[in-house]
Order: sequence, then structure tokens, then C-alpha cells
Amino acid sequence: MSTRRDFLKAAALTSALLAGPNLLAATSRRGDDKMKVLIIGGTRFLGPHTVEALRARGHEVTLFNRGRSNPGLFPDLEQLTGDRRKDLSALDGRRFDAVIDTCGYFPRDLELSTAKLADSGFYCFVSTVSVYKSADDEDTDESSELLSLEHPEAEKRITNENYGALKNHCEQAAMKGMPGKCVNVRPGLIVGPRDETDRFTYWPARIARGGRVLAPGKPDWGTQYIDVRDLAAFIVRLCERKTTGHLNAIGPAKPTPMGDLLAACKKAARSEAEIVWADADWLAAQGVQAWGEMPLYMGKPKGDRPAIVSNVKAVAAGLGYRGLDDTVSATLAYHLSLGADRKLRAGIDPDKEAKVLAAWDAKLKSEQGAK
Repeated sequence: MSTRRDFLKAAALTSALLAGPNLLAATSRRGDDKMKVLIIGGTRFLGPHTVEALRARGHEVTLFNRGRSNPGLFPDLEQLTGDRRKDLSALDGRRFDAVIDTCGYFPRDLELSTAKLADSGFYCFVSTVSVYKSADDEDTDESSELLSLEHPEAEKRITNENYGALKNHCEQAAMKGMPGKCVNVRPGLIVGPRDETDRFTYWPARIARGGRVLAPGKPDWGTQYIDVRDLAAFIVRLCERKTTGHLNAIGPAKPTPMGDLLAACKKAARSEAEIVWADADWLAAQGVQAWGEMPLYMGKPKGDRPAIVSNVKAVAAGLGYRGLDDTVSATLAYHLSLGADRKLRAGIDPDKEAKVLAAWDAKLKSEQGAK
């Protein structure tokens, strides 16, 4: 159960949700540049942060969604209710300076929305780095080969196997529907406050719990992600500048060594947790799954380091990054605000972790005895 100490910790860290640099504040904007912006979606994770980034810049925001997720989140905004796959009538006769699409998963989604909003000034589609065919195997940039499906229109549901290819076909539909005025933003793992997947949250939450923490591979292996607040600020900047094309919105500026990430988690949680680094091949043999049970870890790299996705073009287009401590502290604060004892959606089960740690200890002891 949550303790008084947990709640005091949450209170002490809650300010981190708003901490960190305002990555748009340094750029001036004339009053006559105010945009009318439609967000398709807008009430789950990236959407709310994008709303706040837009409002901080003085833009007028309208939301279009089904009204099911957090319907009372922005009572002062214009809310248009509909279904992008069945009923877009709420958008009849509407034109916006920019449209930000956070929830398109099938090409037909984009065909319908771009047809309805064709007179709008700009279209930003939030895609994914999963569109790349070999993103996990070799370094990748915007020119790398993409996944595709022979008959994408026949796909009726999203799976791990078709997700990236469907997003690529969505990108194509967006470019076709809004020629010359579309940008496809390809983020990696999006992290930070309001994240519902816990794929980053697991680490600060687990380290805050203390004790011995199982960690995968080597502490110098780098990992990539993007703070949701930095992504939101970048999207706003792209809309203001009408930047077109394809951009990998991934960070940080350089991949963060896993050891540095876990050290930041210890600092944020004021934790004395012991990090136990276990061999990658041995973990795989124990049935410990990369990514799902060991978040941010993609498995043992084929070379001397994990493959990376290039962010050079995005940085040139204005993508900026807050510090690791900010991201970790804000993520932990949000987690604690929900209750420190809540069950996480990602990460290894505590009982399994304890068993794997015991087996690792026995392995090391046996090896030491053999010497």
C-alpha cells in the first residue's frame, strides 16, 4: 500500500511535471501569427502535452475525437465529437491553419481526414520509427528502407507484425492527401508524464522501490527515447514553420547509456538500490524478455553497440531536449501521483526478478569456486 512517505515523495517531486526549459519560449512569435489548430485525438498522452504547448504559444486549439478518453480534460476548448472512421461530419466546412493527427493507424484513417480537411493549411501526422525495415539491426536515417504491406487496406487490426508497415502507408496517404503541406513525424519510444505504457516508467518506479534491481547487458549500451514534452514542442514548431517531409523525432541528442539512466533514477528517487547487471545471453536463456520485461533494452546488439536512429534532420529542424534528470524526475512524480503500489504495465514480475537474481548469484558463485 502507499505510505505517507510515498505521498510526501510525490508532493516533493510533483513540481518536476512543470520543470525544465520551455523549448519554445526563446522563439518570438508575432500576434498575427496565431494559428487555429485542430488536434485529432488530444486527450491521452501526447495530445494533452501538445495542447499545452500550443496554448503556451497563444494558438487557438480545437479537439476532434470520440469523447471517450478523459472527456472533461479541457473544458475550455472547442470539442468536436465524431469518429474518424465513420463520422467526420463535425468537420464539415471547417478549415484550420494546422492539423495535428496523433491517432492514425490505418491508411483509410488518413484518406478520410485529409479529404475532409484538404483546405487546411498544414498537416502534421505523428508516425513512428517502427516504419523502418531494419531499425533494430543497423543505424537508420530518413532514407532507410521502409516496411510495407501488399494489401494494407485489407488489414483490419493492428499487430506487432503490421504496425510499422501500416504507419508507413498512413504516411503515404497523408502526403497524397495534403501534397506540399504535410510533415510525417517519426518518434521513437515516447516517455514522460501521462505515459500509460510504463515502458520507461518501470525503471524509476522499480529503483524507487529499492533493493536489488536486475539490469540487462552492459551499463554503457546506449538507449533512445523522446520526452513527450520535447516532442510536443517540436510538433508546434513544425506547424508554425510549415516544415514538410519526414523527420525522426528521437532523442536524446546522443543515446543515453543505460547505466546513466539508472543512476539518474537513483538520484531522482533518493534510492540506495543496488543495480545488478546480468549477461545478455544468460538473461535470454533464463527466459527474460527484452523490451517487455527489461524495458528500453532491445536485446544483445549484433555489433559493439545497439543500432541507433539518426536525429540529425530533426535537430536541424528545431528538435531540442531537456536534461535526463528532468525526464526521470517528472516521470517518477507522475507515477507516484497515481500511487506507488500500482501494478505497472511493463517490466519483469517481482517474483521472477528475485528468482533470476538468485540464479545469477549462484552462477557467479559457481564460477568463482571453479577458479
